[in-house]
Amino acid sequence: MRRALLPSISLTVALATSAVEARAEVDRAKLGHLVRQDCGSCHGLSLKGGLGRPLTREALADFPRDVVRDIILDGLPGTPMPPWRPLLRIEEAEAIADMLKSGETP
Repeated sequence: MRRALLPSISLTVALATSAVEARAEVDRAKLGHLVRQDCGSCHGLSLKGGLGRPLTREALADFPRDVVRDIILDGLPGTPMPPWRPLLRIEEAEAIADMLKSGETP
């Protein structure tokens, strides 16, 4: 009976691992569109500033990636910057932070 369970357990572990890996992947094109459309509505379509601060590589140079990620996820209380945690996974916020900090045009 134990031998019959081993393949089943192995399959379950493999499927769970695949699901975690799939969740970790991000669609950079989709995130770039989000940055242009949603972030750009306040930070300017070229991300050089507007109602919100500039999101250029130069403007974010002194901010560690984790700080940028946390601002994306949790917003900035007392400002118009909303929390995106209900809509974005941590991996997606990290990908956006990486794009912004590298100056990658979304």
